[in-house]
Amino acid sequence: MKQKIGIIYSSVDGQTKKICEHLVDLLTVDHLKPELYSIEAFNGNLLNFDTIIIGASIRYGKHNPLVYKFITDEKDKLKDIRTAFFSVNLVARKDNKNAPDTNPYLIKFIKEIDWQPNILDVFAGKLDYKAYSLFDRIMIKLIMRMTHGPTKSDGPIEFTDWNRVKNFSEKIL
Repeated sequence: MKQKIGIIYSSVDGQTKKICEHLVDLLTVDHLKPELYSIEAFNGNLLNFDTIIIGASIRYGKHNPLVYKFITDEKDKLKDIRTAFFSVNLVARKDNKNAPDTNPYLIKFIKEIDWQPNILDVFAGKLDYKAYSLFDRIMIKLIMRMTHGPTKSDGPIEFTDWNRVKNFSEKIL
Protein backbone atom coordinates (compact mmCIF):
# COMPACT_ATOMS: atom_id res chain seq x y z
CA MET A 1 0.00 0.00 0.00
CA LYS A 2 1.39 3.38 -1.02
CA GLN A 3 1.26 6.18 1.48
CA LYS A 4 -0.32 9.49 0.57
CA ILE A 5 1.79 12.49 1.59
CA GLY A 6 0.66 16.10 1.85
CA ILE A 7 3.16 18.95 2.16
CA ILE A 8 1.87 22.26 3.49
CA TYR A 9 4.13 25.29 3.65
CA SER A 10 4.25 28.87 4.83
CA SER A 11 6.98 30.85 3.08
CA VAL A 12 7.79 34.57 3.25
CA ASP A 13 10.64 34.88 0.75
CA GLY A 14 10.32 31.56 -1.06
CA GLN A 15 13.03 29.41 0.56
CA THR A 16 10.58 27.26 2.51
CA LYS A 17 8.59 26.71 -0.67
CA LYS A 18 11.84 25.80 -2.48
CA ILE A 19 12.65 23.27 0.26
CA CYS A 20 9.14 21.80 -0.03
CA GLU A 21 9.44 21.54 -3.82
CA HIS A 22 12.73 19.70 -3.31
CA LEU A 23 10.98 17.38 -0.84
CA VAL A 24 8.37 16.63 -3.50
CA ASP A 25 11.20 15.61 -5.85
CA LEU A 26 12.89 13.50 -3.17
CA LEU A 27 9.65 11.83 -2.08
CA THR A 28 8.41 11.10 -5.59
CA VAL A 29 9.51 7.48 -5.67
CA ASP A 30 7.87 4.18 -6.53
CA HIS A 31 4.70 5.87 -7.85
CA LEU A 32 4.46 8.09 -4.77
CA LYS A 33 3.60 11.70 -5.66
CA PRO A 34 3.31 14.06 -2.69
CA GLU A 35 0.80 16.88 -2.93
CA LEU A 36 2.11 20.41 -2.27
CA TYR A 37 -0.04 23.24 -0.87
CA SER A 38 0.58 26.69 0.51
CA ILE A 39 -1.03 27.03 3.93
CA GLU A 40 -3.35 29.67 2.48
CA ALA A 41 -4.55 27.35 -0.30
CA PHE A 42 -5.00 24.09 1.62
CA ASN A 43 -8.66 23.27 2.12
CA GLY A 44 -8.59 19.50 2.12
CA ASN A 45 -9.15 16.91 4.81
CA LEU A 46 -5.94 15.93 6.59
CA LEU A 47 -7.32 12.45 7.18
CA ASN A 48 -7.08 11.83 3.43
CA PHE A 49 -3.31 11.65 3.95
CA ASP A 50 -1.12 9.11 5.68
CA THR A 51 1.58 11.69 6.33
CA ILE A 52 1.45 15.48 6.56
CA ILE A 53 4.60 17.58 6.39
CA ILE A 54 4.38 21.20 7.49
CA GLY A 55 7.20 23.61 6.66
CA ALA A 56 7.22 27.14 8.05
CA SER A 57 9.62 30.03 7.85
CA ILE A 58 10.51 32.52 10.54
CA ARG A 59 10.32 36.26 10.14
CA TYR A 60 11.30 38.48 13.07
CA GLY A 61 11.37 35.54 15.44
CA LYS A 62 7.90 34.16 14.70
CA HIS A 63 6.22 31.72 12.38
CA ASN A 64 3.28 32.95 10.33
CA PRO A 65 0.14 33.20 12.54
CA LEU A 66 -1.64 30.98 9.97
CA VAL A 67 0.69 28.13 10.96
CA TYR A 68 -0.34 28.44 14.60
CA LYS A 69 -4.02 28.62 13.63
CA PHE A 70 -3.78 25.68 11.22
CA ILE A 71 -2.10 23.38 13.74
CA THR A 72 -4.38 24.47 16.57
CA ASP A 73 -7.51 23.97 14.44
CA GLU A 74 -6.36 20.61 13.08
CA LYS A 75 -4.62 19.21 16.16
CA ASP A 76 -7.10 16.34 16.63
CA LYS A 77 -6.62 15.18 13.04
CA LEU A 78 -2.85 15.64 13.22
CA LYS A 79 -2.78 13.22 16.18
CA ASP A 80 -4.37 10.53 14.00
CA ILE A 81 -1.80 10.61 11.20
CA ARG A 82 1.97 10.64 10.83
CA THR A 83 3.32 14.18 10.92
CA ALA A 84 6.54 16.02 10.24
CA PHE A 85 7.35 19.66 10.87
CA PHE A 86 10.32 21.77 9.94
CA SER A 87 11.18 25.38 10.58
CA VAL A 88 13.31 27.51 8.27
CA ASN A 89 15.29 30.31 9.84
CA LEU A 90 18.63 32.07 9.53
CA VAL A 91 19.64 31.27 13.10
CA ALA A 92 19.90 27.64 11.98
CA ARG A 93 22.97 28.62 9.95
CA LYS A 94 24.93 28.30 13.21
CA ASP A 95 26.20 24.86 14.20
CA ASN A 96 24.97 25.23 17.76
CA LYS A 97 21.43 26.21 16.68
CA ASN A 98 20.73 23.95 13.73
CA ALA A 99 19.02 21.02 15.45
CA PRO A 100 15.46 20.65 16.75
CA ASP A 101 16.69 20.60 20.35
CA THR A 102 19.02 23.62 19.96
CA ASN A 103 17.10 26.00 17.71
CA PRO A 104 15.41 28.58 19.95
CA TYR A 105 12.63 29.41 17.49
CA LEU A 106 11.66 25.79 16.99
CA ILE A 107 11.83 24.99 20.71
CA LYS A 108 9.61 27.98 21.53
CA PHE A 109 7.14 27.13 18.75
CA ILE A 110 6.69 23.51 19.84
CA LYS A 111 6.14 24.59 23.45
CA GLU A 112 3.63 27.27 22.47
CA ILE A 113 1.66 25.08 20.08
CA ASP A 114 1.65 22.04 22.42
CA TRP A 115 2.00 19.60 19.54
CA GLN A 116 4.65 16.96 18.95
CA PRO A 117 5.09 15.85 15.35
CA ASN A 118 6.60 12.43 14.67
CA ILE A 119 9.52 13.97 12.77
CA LEU A 120 10.97 17.37 13.57
CA ASP A 121 13.78 19.36 11.98
CA VAL A 122 15.11 22.82 11.28
CA PHE A 123 16.88 24.16 8.19
CA ALA A 124 18.81 27.31 7.59
CA GLY A 125 17.23 29.66 5.08
CA LYS A 126 18.45 32.11 2.49
CA LEU A 127 19.60 35.69 2.92
CA ASP A 128 18.88 38.02 0.00
CA TYR A 129 19.19 41.67 0.95
CA LYS A 130 18.35 42.92 -2.56
CA ALA A 131 14.96 41.17 -2.47
CA TYR A 132 13.84 42.80 0.80
CA SER A 133 11.98 46.04 1.27
CA LEU A 134 14.03 48.88 2.75
CA PHE A 135 12.52 48.30 6.20
CA ASP A 136 13.15 44.54 6.10
CA ARG A 137 16.69 45.08 4.81
CA ILE A 138 17.51 47.42 7.71
CA MET A 139 15.92 45.14 10.31
CA ILE A 140 17.53 41.97 8.99
CA LYS A 141 20.95 43.66 8.79
CA LEU A 142 20.53 44.74 12.40
CA ILE A 143 19.63 41.19 13.42
CA MET A 144 22.58 39.81 11.42
CA ARG A 145 24.95 42.28 13.09
CA MET A 146 23.68 41.22 16.52
CA THR A 147 24.06 37.51 15.65
CA HIS A 148 27.44 37.92 13.91
CA GLY A 149 26.03 37.14 10.48
CA PRO A 150 26.76 38.72 7.10
CA THR A 151 25.52 42.29 6.74
CA LYS A 152 26.71 42.81 3.15
CA SER A 153 26.31 40.63 0.12
CA ASP A 154 26.51 41.06 -3.64
CA GLY A 155 23.88 38.37 -4.09
CA PRO A 156 21.75 35.85 -2.23
CA ILE A 157 23.44 33.64 0.35
CA GLU A 158 21.81 30.26 0.62
CA PHE A 159 22.50 28.60 3.96
CA THR A 160 20.19 25.59 3.41
CA ASP A 161 22.00 22.30 3.83
CA TRP A 162 20.40 20.20 1.10
CA ASN A 163 21.91 16.99 2.49
CA ARG A 164 19.94 17.59 5.69
CA VAL A 165 16.80 18.06 3.62
CA LYS A 166 17.55 14.75 1.91
CA ASN A 167 18.05 13.04 5.31
CA PHE A 168 14.70 14.51 6.45
CA SER A 169 12.99 13.02 3.37
CA GLU A 170 14.56 9.63 4.09
CA LYS A 171 13.09 9.70 7.62
CA ILE A 172 9.69 10.28 6.06
CA LEU A 173 10.07 7.41 3.61
